[in-house]
Amino acid sequence: MEEATQILSYVAYLLPAVVVGVISYFFFKGHTANEEGRRRYLIQKEAQKSVIPVRLQAYERLTLFLERIDPNKLLIRVKPYSDELQEYEDLLIKNIDQEYEHNLSQQIYVSSECWNLITAAKNATMQIIRQSGMNEKNDSPDKLREYILNHFMGEITPSKKALEYVSKEVKELF
Repeated sequence: MEEATQILSYVAYLLPAVVVGVISYFFFKGHTANEEGRRRYLIQKEAQKSVIPVRLQAYERLTLFLERIDPNKLLIRVKPYSDELQEYEDLLIKNIDQEYEHNLSQQIYVSSECWNLITAAKNATMQIIRQSGMNEKNDSPDKLREYILNHFMGEITPSKKALEYVSKEVKELF
């Protein structure tokens, strides 16, 4: 009986130490996780200071790209240098491709949805130019220009649609 009393007294002494140890373990585990989260937040906050300006520049360049390939502005900026319809068509397509290739690196700063929409706007614009060139009424560069400009009088261009998405994505940054 004396041994049982002695064991019971050891357990009575050890029980508070075990309880304090378990509580301390969970406290420090929570504290460590909280500190790790705070450190990550501070690192992310510092990174944002340098990343946001670069991302905004990418959005600015892509906005400029979309404006430059907008058929209404492209046809005014790129004038035909001969009376050959095919040459003018090729010149417009080449101009769009050059603009696109010049801005390829910007895709790493924008979402994949945004980049896909920009690529789709480029492809749609090129397709419209090609299809308009196949129209029998358009037998000269001037008629092609007139046809495309009239086509987009009442419609939203693919570039404008993509530009709306870019604008929406930029607003989400803030």
